[in-house]
Amino acid sequence: MLKEIELEKIVAIAKEAGDAIMEIYKRDFAVSYKDDTSPLTEADLKANEIICTQLEQLYPKIPIMSEENKQTPYDVRKKWEYYWCIDPIDGTKEFIKKNGEFTVNIALINKKVPVLGVVYAPAIDEMYKAKKGEGAFKNEIKLPHKVNTNKKKKLFVVASKSHLSEQTQKFINALESEDIEQVSKGSSLKLCMVAEGVADIYPRLAPTMEWDTAAAHAIVLESGKRVLQYETEEELEYNKENLLNPWFIVQ
Repeated sequence: MLKEIELEKIVAIAKEAGDAIMEIYKRDFAVSYKDDTSPLTEADLKANEIICTQLEQLYPKIPIMSEENKQTPYDVRKKWEYYWCIDPIDGTKEFIKKNGEFTVNIALINKKVPVLGVVYAPAIDEMYKAKKGEGAFKNEIKLPHKVNTNKKKKLFVVASKSHLSEQTQKFINALESEDIEQVSKGSSLKLCMVAEGVADIYPRLAPTMEWDTAAAHAIVLESGKRVLQYETEEELEYNKENLLNPWFIVQ
């Protein structure tokens, strides 16, 4: 199945969704709130419509899980071998603030593992992509760009811009390095920064959902890095009965 998926077609879908998002981004738009109090805009819904429609046309046999769709019961989806995991806009809070740090996320999951990922940041025109066995890329340049050979001397840490928890900050403060440089970033760009090598570690000791991490996780894996569960140090898994991720560390 993976061989049949053309990565560049998924890149094109992400770009089309990104173009639609930017049309809304440039003007005034309304913000509503879901039952869990997370924000929702017309851009989320428009991007979701574009992505789901295109994927259904290209790959009608592959089911879709999206943040903005009604979720399939676990008894049904636990039998899926492959499925798309989508977050039409990751970083809706950043979108609303108009700081540019939001992304379109499209992942293909094989059982519990992300095997293809596209993360597109349309406001800054940065495209990350990866397919299992083919490497990870940012704007056509292979990842990682940088390698920190002396983390004991200086450690580059990235953390959430809108969701920095007390537990995460305590974890960062306890890291062993002579000099810790901490930067904040929105959306799945944080995982991509570790894949790129511009950050050494991204601790997330706070809630996320599977669609928040899936696409960037594929990019992390193909760059030679890992997304490890905080408590077990095992790789983060997908299509769980509870779609809430455990705490994790990207490094």
